[in-house]
Amino acid sequence: MPKITFIGAGSLGFTRNLVRDILTFPALSGSTLSLMDIDEERLEFARTAVQRIVDAGNYPAKVEATLDRRKALEGADAVLCTILAAPVSVWRHDVEIPKKYGVDINVGDTRGPAGVFRALRTIPVMLDICRDMEELCPDAIFLNYTNPMAMLCRAIQSETKIRSTGLCHSVQGTAAMLAKWIGAPMEEVTYLCAGINHQSFYLEFKWKGQDAYPLLRKAMENPEIYNHEIVRNEMFKHLGYYVTESSGHNSEYNAWFRKRPDLIEKYCTHGTGWNPGVHAYILNYYMSREDTWKEETKAWLAKKEPINLERGREYAASIINAVCGDGTIFHFNGNVRNFGLIDNLPEGCCVEVPIYADRRGFNPVHVGPLPPQCAALVNISANNEEMAVEGALSGDPRLVFHSICYDPLTSAVLSLEEIRSMVKEMFEVNRDYLPQFKSIDF
Repeated sequence: MPKITFIGAGSLGFTRNLVRDILTFPALSGSTLSLMDIDEERLEFARTAVQRIVDAGNYPAKVEATLDRRKALEGADAVLCTILAAPVSVWRHDVEIPKKYGVDINVGDTRGPAGVFRALRTIPVMLDICRDMEELCPDAIFLNYTNPMAMLCRAIQSETKIRSTGLCHSVQGTAAMLAKWIGAPMEEVTYLCAGINHQSFYLEFKWKGQDAYPLLRKAMENPEIYNHEIVRNEMFKHLGYYVTESSGHNSEYNAWFRKRPDLIEKYCTHGTGWNPGVHAYILNYYMSREDTWKEETKAWLAKKEPINLERGREYAASIINAVCGDGTIFHFNGNVRNFGLIDNLPEGCCVEVPIYADRRGFNPVHVGPLPPQCAALVNISANNEEMAVEGALSGDPRLVFHSICYDPLTSAVLSLEEIRSMVKEMFEVNRDYLPQFKSIDF
């Protein structure tokens, strides 16, 4: 049975759900589940929760927990990563400094000034993990759930030999939402989705083999549906293809919705889904979680009713089963470098495309070109991410500055000199977390 390692196991929601899914596969039910975190208290909660799942399912799995990353990685067959490389007290500057300059960020974990600085802090840690893997478990697969997904995967896949991909639930989650909107059972829906993480587009969306986009356009006439995802529905209305990931995320990836207060009011404030009008939504969420996670975890552990052991919709367990379990081929959307996959995105950038997992590992599918109106938007993000990653790897702060110069929302709000001042201030507060930068002058 394989050894499956969780780095950042203190991300309790992810760890619980992924373990539940993994153990539903007979070929994985006796796995060694090695949990690692740098926070001893969170790690103990994770060990207790995972053991409860194992006991509830009467699985023959073995659970171990350690603060020693190398011990957790030694001999692993699959590694899942859900880390946060710096505390919320540092992360908050990623959104509060841009806000001071007029760049109103809702999430800040993927791209733009906040996403870039999150990447700068996280890339060195991720590379350290993968270099340990090269020594201790060179044949293992690495499944990343940590954001900013595209920049982290690009760095890992260019600098290490580990078989890796990045996983996000936005593709399958959005597909299920669209299916519900048109009244289609999910098992009757097929799609082709490609782009970059959080900015992939459904190039095809079909119900029983027929184009379902006309049904979706009709569904948009329902105010309840339109108001649930106003930003994404506006993008669909004008660009013709539906984008993955929420309105909260996508409202900050372009120049159309957050550059003026009246636009935030019109498009980002009155939706009935995730409300992207809330400045730094995700920061507020994590700050509140810092105060409540213990109580919520204790409540979950104290529940008397049976634990739901049914498999969820995350990809990880099926991928591990395909590579390390019974070998059943599994199709998913994952993040890999663009070598002949999407024709009109930068060569070597990180793209999100269909992939088949099997005993050989990850086999990505050639998609061809994105529609030009989608490619125009995605190319900006992909090129910015390339500059940011190269800046993180080389320690060149000017590349980081140039990446943020071309961020659509930032450039819609600020002059070049204002962007320079903002980036310098962000470098200064992050100085202790950026060892790769010998100088932050540019």
